[in-house]
Amino acid sequence: MKLVEKYFEKLLWNSRLMVLVAVLSSLLLSLVLFVITAIDVGSLFMHAGEYLDSTIEARRMLKIKIVAHAVGSIDGFLLATILLIFALGLYELFISDIDEAKGCGRSVKVLVINSLDDLKSKLAKVILMILVVTFFEVSLSMTFVGALDLVYFSLGILMVSLALYFGSKSKH
Repeated sequence: MKLVEKYFEKLLWNSRLMVLVAVLSSLLLSLVLFVITAIDVGSLFMHAGEYLDSTIEARRMLKIKIVAHAVGSIDGFLLATILLIFALGLYELFISDIDEAKGCGRSVKVLVINSLDDLKSKLAKVILMILVVTFFEVSLSMTFVGALDLVYFSLGILMVSLALYFGSKSKH
């Protein structure tokens, strides 16, 4: 019976290596998002050339498109960062400590994760920033028909502000 228990526990312990599938998938997806967003930023420079060649009225509309495009790019980079932090955090929690990160002073701020709560906290902060950026991006294309629209918009700004306030207080 001891022999069966020994092999079963070994199997259980080695099953944590299944997390490598999630780590590798997250790393690859993060890389793809970084590349796609960088290409997207490159196309943004093409729109900047159109801005210089356009009329004053067309510039106004094009400026809104360019700003929305830039904000969307920030969103893409933040999502890629979430996936990177997620991959590194899972690796550290289930597989092994990242020795390179321990020796680097900059990693203490971002990459050293000691528990699932640390990982959730770091991911929550980046997700909150994505929500703020998305709110800003949507607000650029909003049209206000009546006073009630302005009230809803101001309530949205209040909620975003409260989320940022409480998010910054959570580490204290």
